[in-house]
This record gives sequence, structure tokens and C-alpha cells, in this order.
Amino acid sequence: MAWSNQSVVTEFILQGLSSSWELQIFYFLFFSMVYVATVLGNLLIVFTIVSEPRLHSPMYFLLGNLSFIDMSLASFATPKMIADSLSEYKAISFEGCITQIFFLHLLGGVEIVLLVSMSFDRYVAICKPLRYLTIMSWRKCVGLVAFSWIVGIFHAMSQLAFTVNLPFCGSNVVDSFFCDLPLVIKLACVDTYILGVFMISTSGMMNLVCFILLVISYTIILVTVRQRSSGGSSKALSTCSAHFTVVTLFFGPCIFIYVWPFTNFPIDKVLSVFYTIFTPLLNPVIYTLRNKDVKDSMRKLIQLVSIISSW
Repeated sequence: MAWSNQSVVTEFILQGLSSSWELQIFYFLFFSMVYVATVLGNLLIVFTIVSEPRLHSPMYFLLGNLSFIDMSLASFATPKMIADSLSEYKAISFEGCITQIFFLHLLGGVEIVLLVSMSFDRYVAICKPLRYLTIMSWRKCVGLVAFSWIVGIFHAMSQLAFTVNLPFCGSNVVDSFFCDLPLVIKLACVDTYILGVFMISTSGMMNLVCFILLVISYTIILVTVRQRSSGGSSKALSTCSAHFTVVTLFFGPCIFIYVWPFTNFPIDKVLSVFYTIFTPLLNPVIYTLRNKDVKDSMRKLIQLVSIISSW
């Protein structure tokens, strides 16, 4: 089958979350506040970890990188969605649509590997505490972060390898507030079922397999923690429960959407909003509320900024 490199469709129309003008005004105000809170919250975590010497450890290094990814994940589509809430013509160029798909899978792939890395870090800290600094060296941490970006780039490129050359010459209406791969490829003028199953199943299986591995990892950690009764073990359990909450919030919606990619459910839009907008906001809330060291360091940073600004 020869697919033309030229697409008749030069832009896509995003249906957004609602056609009601009143709801669009509400979405504009609500998601504007959520987005600002997400960016400021994750920036605060990054600056706190960088500025506080006692947080210069592998766990917080990975947490800082996760906050940066969350901030980026919230920014690839949310600003346009907020702007589109005040517009009747919600259009995005073909190039812009492809860019959104790329960054969604790039950042999603990076976050998946980071979450796995964080579970490995907790496993070593709890199950092999005497060898922790040896195993989780700074070189290992930097390598894990670099590896996460490599995986993210290859994953994103694999999703776009065939999408960019698909001929789009019919409908250009995307039933979402951003360009998501399952919704875009079904608008092509050729039968893309087999190609779609191959492309989308890679995302679904990647999410599902990593989630299962993470569940196994945290189960081992939980069993180890339950065999101990010290205060350090209680703190470790609190940290791991926060990690597992983040993992569930991130993987749950992704698995649901990509396991049934060609079946549209009314809840799909809600899940898309959740993992692209709410999860990046909930991550800093979950980590800061359950981590005394981070909360104390944030208070010190905020007090220092207040003193400097008062001068």
C-alpha cells in the first residue's frame, strides 16, 4: 500500500470538553487555577530539592526530576486547552497535532521509567540498606534519568514513525481537547486497524507491564517493612505508600485508555483530563504532605524568600 506523504488535511478541529459556553467559561477559570498551581507546586519542589543540602540524596534527585516531568506533562496541551475554552474555533495545525502526540509519549515514557527507578531506589533503601549508597550512587542516578529520556524518545519516535505519513483527507474532528494517537489515526483515509493495534498496543503493554512490575516491587517492599517495627520502617512505609499512590493515579487512566484504544467510552475524556492535568498536580501534593523533610525544607525556603523580598 502506497501512502502519500502529502495530507489534504492541514489542521484538526478539537471538540474540547464541552460545547456549552457557560461550561467553557468555568473550564477556563478552573483549569487556569489548576495549571498555575501545578506549575508553581512542581517548581517549588524542584527549587527546594536543589537548594536544600539535606535533600541531596538519590530519592529526592529522582523526585525532582519527576516534578520537572510532571510540570512538562501538564504544559504540552493544557495551555492550549485553556485558550480554546474562550474560542469557538478550536483548531490545531497538522504539525502542532503531531507535536502534541510526540510530547505526550515522550514525557509519558520518561515518567514511566522514572517511577520504576523510584521503586528500585526504595527497594534498595529498605531491603539492602547497608549497600544503599554503593548501589544508588550519583552515577547510577544520573544514568537512570538519562535512560528514562532515551526510552521516552525512542517510544515517542516509534509512535510517530508511521503516523506522520498517513493520508488524512476526510474528517479532521478530534473528539478530545488535545491530539491523542488513538483518536487521530482513525481519521486517516486508509485502513489503519492493524497499524493502530501495533502502535497503540506498545503503549498499552508498556504501561501494563511496568505497572505489574511496580506492584510486585512494592509488594516485596511491603513484606519487608512488615517484618520490622522500627520508626525508620514506618517512615519507609509512608514514603512507599505515597509512591504507590502516584503510580496508581498515573497508570490507571493510561492502561484503561490504551487497552481499549478503538472503543470510545464517555469516561475517556475524564481520564485524559486526569492523567494530563490532575495527576501532575496531585504528585507534589502527595509527596509533600507525606514527607516531613520536604515540608520542612519548603517552609525554610518560603521563609527565606519572604525575608529577602521584605528587604
